[in-house]
Amino acid sequence: MMKSARLRGRHRFIISSFFFIMFLCVLASINEVRFDSFLKFGQCALANVTSHNSSLENNIVASNSSSSSSSDEIRVLIGILTLPDQYQRRHFLRLIYGTQSPLGAKVDVKFVFCNLTKEDQKVLVALEIMRYDDIIILNCKENMNKGKTYTYFSSLPDMLNDTNSPYPPYHYVMKTDDDTYFRLNSLVESLRPLPREDLYYGYVIPCRSMDPFVHYMSGMGYMISWDIVEWIRDSDIPKNHLEGPEDKVFGDWIRDGHRAKNRYNAKWSMYNFPEPPTTCTHELWPDTIGVHLLKTQEKWIRTLKYFNVTDNLKPSKLYHIP
Repeated sequence: MMKSARLRGRHRFIISSFFFIMFLCVLASINEVRFDSFLKFGQCALANVTSHNSSLENNIVASNSSSSSSSDEIRVLIGILTLPDQYQRRHFLRLIYGTQSPLGAKVDVKFVFCNLTKEDQKVLVALEIMRYDDIIILNCKENMNKGKTYTYFSSLPDMLNDTNSPYPPYHYVMKTDDDTYFRLNSLVESLRPLPREDLYYGYVIPCRSMDPFVHYMSGMGYMISWDIVEWIRDSDIPKNHLEGPEDKVFGDWIRDGHRAKNRYNAKWSMYNFPEPPTTCTHELWPDTIGVHLLKTQEKWIRTLKYFNVTDNLKPSKLYHIP
């Protein structure tokens, strides 16, 4: 009887243990399924987050790229033809143009002259370049009306065309003198509606004329689009006609080469200083882009005061200017 009872107890224990082990196996199987599902869910969620972030980053990059490529920034080079020894004039003009910040445009002002001929120039001009990087030295002998303007324009494509930079490097290139004052914001605003190809811009000569297709633009400051700059480099027409009043000769090139179907007469926003009065002068007035023949310090000061160029001077304890 006792053996039989013990045997039945063992059977119950074995059966109970079997069912308990089965229960544990089933429980483990269920938990494994849940864990795998949870793991897969986590991986999926992480993938979605990563995908969303990646998509967001791509959208931002695309947006910035699109914004950069669609930028309507105007690029202008102003070349001031001057002489190597005009150190004080260059420093003065750096003040004039360095305190102007035209909106929506890149305007670079460079001083342009021919090869250096004196030992002091080689030192002083080199120091200017190291400090300001705003000088172009042409491979020519200094002159006014014997090809300097041609050398200036024809040299620019090889100097400035760079595969790593935007093309064209400048939409417009100006030739001007060191006795002309330009208001850069007004200049840029006048350019916005104009074509960026085959353009000739300036103050029409003779002074009484308002038709830009008859004669030529005054040497006080005229501007052309980059395609005409490249044409000057490549065409034989300018090469074969270098001597004479540089602005008139330039107009001859344009006429003989059938260039500049787009022309803009900036008169009377450009004009000569009002004194002494001539047919080319105009009173200083708000609608001004450029003033020419500022041959003396007094004329410069009168012009700058009229246009309130120091209005943005910030107050400070360091100075008192009444």
